[in-house]
Amino acid sequence: MSELKVKKIRNGTVIDHIDAGKALMVYKILNIPNETSVMIAINVPSKKKGKKDILKIEGIELKKKDVDKISLISPDVTINIIRNGNVVKKLKPQIPDNIEGTLKCTNPNCITNKENIKGKFIIENKNPLKIRCYYCEKVLNKIVFE
Repeated sequence: MSELKVKKIRNGTVIDHIDAGKALMVYKILNIPNETSVMIAINVPSKKKGKKDILKIEGIELKKKDVDKISLISPDVTINIIRNGNVVKKLKPQIPDNIEGTLKCTNPNCITNKENIKGKFIIENKNPLKIRCYYCEKVLNKIVFE
């Protein structure tokens, strides 16, 4: 097996330890501009997890809202902010207790899907993840981002 060679980024964000097979989902929710240089590694060897995904984004530092979204997809990620080729900040996302304005309720009859009201959700359990809509009280059967 040959060693994976991945170029360092000068400035930007490295999202490491993404659950294997979930990097494309993380990429999609971040709405990264098309002209941005991105490296995605899927199912690479990991001492901790067996296999993991990695996402490197040149020139973009993630905001807290993005970090919170990632925590819902892959809670064990490590996010490194890179400046001038050096890690200047390490983030370990935490699943928040409440979420507002990030998710959509999967209940078509929920008021948030009928009127212009932002979704509001309560995290009832973090492992396994259980999210309940504040308005209609439905437990989400899947995560749908706004």
